[in-house]
Amino acid sequence: MHGKFMPRKQVLALAIASLSTVQGARAQTANPPDEQANATVVVTGTRVNNRSALDTSAPVDIITADTLKNTGVTELNQALSAALPSFNFPRPGLTDGTDTVRPATLRGLGPDQTLVLVNSKRRHASSLVNVNGTVGRGAAAVDMNTIPAAAVRAIEVLRDGASAQYGSDAIAGVINVRLRNNREGGEFSTSYGKRISDYAVVAAAPPSGANWGAAPASRKVHDGDVLNLSGWKGLPWGETGFVMIAVEYLDQKHTERSGYDMRQQYPKVAGAFDRRESSFNRFDTWYGEPELSQGTLFANAANTLAGGVKLYGWSSYQQRNARSAATLRRASQDQNIPALYPDGYVPIIAPLVADASALGGVNWSSGDWDLDASLSYGKNKVHYSVENTLNRSYGAATPTSFDAGGFAYDQTVLNLAGQRTVEMAQLAAPLNVALGAEARREAYALFAGEAASWDNGGVLVNNTPIPAAQGFPGFRPSDASSHSRTAIGAYLDLETKPSPQMLSSLALRGEHYSDFGDNLTGKLAARYDFSKQFALRATLQNGLRAPSPQQQYFSTVSTAFIANVALNTVTLRPGDGAAIAMGAKPLDAEKSLNASLGAVLRWDKTSLTLDAYRITIRDRIVLSENLTAANVLALLASKGYTGIGAARFFINGVDTRTHGLDAVLNWPLSTESAGKFDFTLAANVTRTEVTKVPVTAELAALNPAPVLFGHVNVLAFERGQPRNKISASSAWKLGAWGATARATRYGETVEPGVAPLPDFVLPAKTLVDLEARYALSKNVQLQVGADNVFDIYPGAKPPTLNPNGFSMLSQYSPFGRSGRYVFVRMNTSF
Repeated sequence: MHGKFMPRKQVLALAIASLSTVQGARAQTANPPDEQANATVVVTGTRVNNRSALDTSAPVDIITADTLKNTGVTELNQALSAALPSFNFPRPGLTDGTDTVRPATLRGLGPDQTLVLVNSKRRHASSLVNVNGTVGRGAAAVDMNTIPAAAVRAIEVLRDGASAQYGSDAIAGVINVRLRNNREGGEFSTSYGKRISDYAVVAAAPPSGANWGAAPASRKVHDGDVLNLSGWKGLPWGETGFVMIAVEYLDQKHTERSGYDMRQQYPKVAGAFDRRESSFNRFDTWYGEPELSQGTLFANAANTLAGGVKLYGWSSYQQRNARSAATLRRASQDQNIPALYPDGYVPIIAPLVADASALGGVNWSSGDWDLDASLSYGKNKVHYSVENTLNRSYGAATPTSFDAGGFAYDQTVLNLAGQRTVEMAQLAAPLNVALGAEARREAYALFAGEAASWDNGGVLVNNTPIPAAQGFPGFRPSDASSHSRTAIGAYLDLETKPSPQMLSSLALRGEHYSDFGDNLTGKLAARYDFSKQFALRATLQNGLRAPSPQQQYFSTVSTAFIANVALNTVTLRPGDGAAIAMGAKPLDAEKSLNASLGAVLRWDKTSLTLDAYRITIRDRIVLSENLTAANVLALLASKGYTGIGAARFFINGVDTRTHGLDAVLNWPLSTESAGKFDFTLAANVTRTEVTKVPVTAELAALNPAPVLFGHVNVLAFERGQPRNKISASSAWKLGAWGATARATRYGETVEPGVAPLPDFVLPAKTLVDLEARYALSKNVQLQVGADNVFDIYPGAKPPTLNPNGFSMLSQYSPFGRSGRYVFVRMNTSF
């Protein structure tokens, strides 16, 4: 339901439902011993105590702290990708800030269509909006890597829409990070790893008469060193309370996986190739994992006071210094000044990311009600520097490093909550009633860089100005802005068992946004247990994702490679005059309809879940094509945008239909002589179809009419992620020994080609991860292992799709492109 005003009955419902998520309150306090002992108990997707993962009406996956610890990776997103077939985490490179804040997806949908919670409370998003040509283009999502693995007790992933339960963004599902709640003990971990890899090289032929010969057939690399120091400590607070403190330090070196650059680098001398050509390093561009230096502090606390009043809260801070690259500017290019860079240069993009959050709350009882109130604040800021570069329009007087400006996003959330049970004789179980309200304020600010980072200094090259810092032009004063919005909402959640075999629930949520109006969402869920061994479950719901302030107010002029040509590309706010002239309108919410049907089968300790789903989304918010037509550039010039080679803006209007199937088989096995095994086989099959694309009357009136959302963007939605992913894993323990083995098959993926270039198909690949551990003593454990043991790479693009050499390996690879990672880790508990 959408409109300027709410109906009177809906306003009344919101007024009555003046309390909020009691589920969140329960997650903050120390859990009872029986819950700590049983890792299958979940709080995500249900507001009933002691509901196990196999007893819910929608699928919930649980990733424990031990699972996270027994992997080689140091990023939460990458660990989730290894554990969940429906979760994907491609790792792009040469994508400016997206190298540093990388998006992940659930069920093939957008990164911003999954809601992230910490202890069942909404987590703030990153300020970065991904405007580059990768998976998740146009999205501004939560940066999961701001949460250190040391602070995590478990992660619950609800693979089902949940907008009626949790609000905006929960179209694909919900990820709930549950923090440690220990009042004693602790652990410290030291790990070191690096990439030891050998990859095949596919390169173009050298120019006629070249003196540097053919490219090598393969390349051996030892790089990407990662040092990770992390730990947590539990401290008592009063008689029953706790204070848990977790810290992490990460130092990561970059990996370089560029192709072999066969292009001429230097001007010819007397008609012959410069002698420096034969010694030039033609693996000349950073292309892989970024450099990171990152420190994180996370604290979680709770205590019960006299009278049963419980206080809880947490806070976090992370500072991330990152360095990634733009593409090489050759010595002979107009963008170079040979006196400064005689061999050319690779501009370095160096964002400083600061992320902070804090939450405080109180939980108490009044009569039959459990009540809760909380207030949270979170902020993410990205501030860019550009190094090893120049502003060509300043000539020899140019600086070689620049403050390029940046952006910040913050979120404040007030929750009020209430829950109770009501005994009803006609029901097989009490009716669980939860109702509540939430008030949220979001703010987004974009600030300009120093003048030299974006300015035209007036020096011409071949009668043409080449302004701004090469690699990453700074934000201009005209880009700078500061905006905020508010949202208030209320919900009612009912869950009960009409009969001993039947579980049913109903959720309703109404919300009002200050910038686009009202919305009402609902969810019906049911489960029927035919026996202890077999149950069916189903859900039906509509969902919502509000336009993010990042999508509404981001604007910049940047360098984008379009069909292998670098163009100054302007990203326009929807409210910009030039965007309005092309048909842009104020952004509206995305609306979804989700339906799922699943089965749960159990034999003794073995379980199999099968869940089919169908998700239709209307008016998805997308970033348009990079519009390069001459009539579009003329329109831009008439609005004051000169020297621009392409334009794009955010717009509603894409409709999609996604359907798929998740299957998870768990088989724990205990033997007297061979130890304990935990076998898991999981698979996801997903298909997404674009059923409608946006068209504006303003662009349709141009001749020829530019395509607003065409082949590249459509194919990125439909084939940019694997249509299937299968994972088989086994965890083993015998005495002091333990091991984990995992094989993951990623299905075929397609990188869309920009005309006249064809599409590139990445064939299916299978990666194997191995890890072994030994307890040197009761408190010390040693681990060794390797991710991607057999050093698998995505298929290499042919020279026709990679004439510049630097992007031989596709951005669309679902498992990155850095090869084998070998690691050793020491865990010390106390």
